[in-house]
Amino acid sequence: MKLEPRSEKGLLTPDNCVITLIDHQPQMLFGVTSIDRQSLINNVVGFAKAARIFDVPLILSTVETKSFSGNLWPQLQAIYPDQTPIERSSMNSWDDEKFVAAVKKTGRKKIVLAGLWTEVCVAFPSVQAIHDGYEVYVVEDLCGDLDEKAHQAAMRRVEQAGAKPVTWIQVMLEWQRDWAKRDTYDAVMDVVKHHAGGYGMGVEYAYTMVHGAPATVHPGWEVPAELVHG
Repeated sequence: MKLEPRSEKGLLTPDNCVITLIDHQPQMLFGVTSIDRQSLINNVVGFAKAARIFDVPLILSTVETKSFSGNLWPQLQAIYPDQTPIERSSMNSWDDEKFVAAVKKTGRKKIVLAGLWTEVCVAFPSVQAIHDGYEVYVVEDLCGDLDEKAHQAAMRRVEQAGAKPVTWIQVMLEWQRDWAKRDTYDAVMDVVKHHAGGYGMGVEYAYTMVHGAPATVHPGWEVPAELVHG
């Protein structure tokens, strides 16, 4: 789908950036206390959906899957079922030739980056990508660390290096920019209703109670047959 162009002038557009999601894996999540872990999963999945809506290139990467970190979160893999994450041994994804090659292949110089943990898997590639001439935007609410102090210290470091802190809803709305752009409006509202907490509930309320729209229908669920006893 060809989207209507968005003005740039220092802002992110669907045409000028690439997304890298790094090490969103179970073992990495276990150690996170700087953000509620269920909220973190929700944010990452919501943002991955937004990337698909706007057809923004998205690179998944994992570290030491078999020996330590576990598979990519299934909730995230489900949004990109056909993409195999780039597997690394290095903590710093910018040390991995396959990862850097994937970024270069997109031809885009703005990297929207997030990962676990902020102090390592976010800070290291951010600093080095900036050194190599890239503009880095760190999606702070898709990142987490061992504690709040570690996360904040890492954010200060990347900001001092030149990275720009953003949040996932901010980036999605920066891509949308204009509610009159109907090619993506309904899909963005679907992500908002499913992943944006009180904002999403407000949209649901306005749609149904003010505008008379039908209620959002969520997928049904049944208890797995193999788990039913008696």
